[in-house]
Amino acid sequence: MKPEQLHLLNSVSAPAIHPDGSKAVVSVTRPDFGADSYVGQLWSVPLDTTKYPRRITRGFRDSSPAFSPDGLVLAFLRNDPDGKPQLFVVEAAGGEPQRITDQHAGVGGFVWAPDSHRIAFEARVPEQGRYGTVDDVSAAAEDARLLSTNQYRMNGIGYTSDQRQQLFVVEVPELGGEPVVAPRGRAAHEQPARAVPEFPAAKQLTFGDSDHESPCFSADGAHLYFVSALHEGHDDDLVTSVYRVGADGGQPTVVEPSNKKLQTVTAARVSTDGHWLFYVAQDLGGTGKDFVARNGVLYVMPVAGGEAVALTDMEHLDVSGPLEPSGPASVLVLNTALGSVELLEITAEGGITPLVHGARVVIGATVAANGEIAMSFSDASTVGDVASLERGEIRLLTDFSAALRNNSRVVEPLDFEAESTDGHPVHGWVVLPDGPGPHPVLLNIHGGPFAQYTGAFFDEAQVYAAAGYAVVMCNPRGSSGYGQAHGRAIKERMGTLDMQDVIAFLDSALSTFDALDEDHVGIMGGSYGGYLTAWTIAHDHRFKGAVVERGFLDPVSFAGSADIGWFFGTEYTGGTTEQMAAQSPMAVVASVDTPTLVIHSENDLRCPIEQGQRYYAHLKAQGVETSLLIFPGEDHELSRSGTPHHRRQRFEHILRWWANCLPSEVNRLED
Repeated sequence: MKPEQLHLLNSVSAPAIHPDGSKAVVSVTRPDFGADSYVGQLWSVPLDTTKYPRRITRGFRDSSPAFSPDGLVLAFLRNDPDGKPQLFVVEAAGGEPQRITDQHAGVGGFVWAPDSHRIAFEARVPEQGRYGTVDDVSAAAEDARLLSTNQYRMNGIGYTSDQRQQLFVVEVPELGGEPVVAPRGRAAHEQPARAVPEFPAAKQLTFGDSDHESPCFSADGAHLYFVSALHEGHDDDLVTSVYRVGADGGQPTVVEPSNKKLQTVTAARVSTDGHWLFYVAQDLGGTGKDFVARNGVLYVMPVAGGEAVALTDMEHLDVSGPLEPSGPASVLVLNTALGSVELLEITAEGGITPLVHGARVVIGATVAANGEIAMSFSDASTVGDVASLERGEIRLLTDFSAALRNNSRVVEPLDFEAESTDGHPVHGWVVLPDGPGPHPVLLNIHGGPFAQYTGAFFDEAQVYAAAGYAVVMCNPRGSSGYGQAHGRAIKERMGTLDMQDVIAFLDSALSTFDALDEDHVGIMGGSYGGYLTAWTIAHDHRFKGAVVERGFLDPVSFAGSADIGWFFGTEYTGGTTEQMAAQSPMAVVASVDTPTLVIHSENDLRCPIEQGQRYYAHLKAQGVETSLLIFPGEDHELSRSGTPHHRRQRFEHILRWWANCLPSEVNRLED
């Protein structure tokens, strides 16, 4: 794959299956260079393999499809090129979509009520006078912000304390009814002036000083459950809980387990029989802030509160939502495991059935009333496709990556396991380019650190392999998917066991694969991967070049500049000056002599640009070959969801850097 082929990457959403099990609908989105944005529409995918998928909407970017429980209406979000996402509905049998919201900041997630007549949705509510709520008052002309909290901004959003995410309910209009037409001409003069509402009125249900997320209705539709942090002192910890509010409004009440612990709840869902509340939570230790490498656990408790029972093993499973009902008292969950994402079905009694496992990454799944299951997934050969599950067997229903495979060679990663110097197993992959080699090697390090590489399609590895590089990537201690102890092993020990594992994996790959050139190796990574890259090149000088991208490079300044700085650094490195210095790439930058490209984005609030600028300035001052690549208008997610132009340009700059420091047969500077 080449950088200019980014437009071939079709990303597929979680599917919405029709209640009768006949079809699923997904959104298919891709980077578009002409629009310099992401475009996509909804596709109907028959579960009958004798029929073919077809595009059913023609919006600029349509996403998040969901059928009403009675199967008559399909709801989805639509983005115009210059607008915010709004909620649309259309008859499930087809027709013209009808917009039903007009939220200033756009609509986030949404969920149908059991009666199929109402939808609850999330939307940020900006303070009057900010974010364009007053004409001709630009962001630069807004009033000053007086801040007194820890949690006041978030990467990709900006300030949050003056635009909290709230919950609304809107009535879905009769789609077959005649549209209201405003009087014109003579009629406008003859009839009394009257306002013609363009959209149904949405009722705001929540008003608290915190974001409100993961809404779901009670089985009878009388209440709405959601996740938020409304407790006293919520600004000083990471605790979130499940709350309940009347579907017509009222004061929210917390739904707490009798055996309460300090946790952060990430998803909640009421069972379809109305008896149980499923929720996913991570423990936070005794402080309410110890989030480091905490596995997600699925709990269940009575809908009104009571004893919460853990349905999954905290040490060995790491589950996440969204929680999709699969029966009267069971849900589907995703589980991060060994470089994959599995699909599990779990009952309120504690039964666990693996539905999809192996070398795949499940994106999402839904169950029809007749038991049919549709899922979307990625693997080594597809960015995203849709399949059904039939008696435990996967039936592929789409091939949205055909154009990618037909126009470029997709290299399958080779699963590989090495042994660290203390005997700890380290799992990962090697991606080999064409030809016998020996090939120059790029050691890639993932972000997180509590995240994982998988064997599924990865545009980074494919681009570098096409440019003639062997890509080595692994999940060292600190990563997710290999048990909680594996992830927590680097708490207050960053740069120790993780670097040891990465180097051991590299050395083992170099000695195992003859096609790898051990004398020509580069190293690169972003976020935590940028941290470990910067840390490693201060201790190991074998590398011909490095790319340090959006890095966590100085725990001291990070605490005052990052959106998560008030807790992240002290939980990972420890809070003393000595601990921070002992794990800080900035503290050892004087030892670096590796040519290093530093990449950062101007709007990065997760690892603010000052981290990269100061690191670059130190390298420059001590005579290290270095460049600083800055992307305007982008945030921490540049490599994943930046504008198509910037994503392509990023790849081009990186390949140019490697052509200079670590040329391959394919990627080298012209004489």
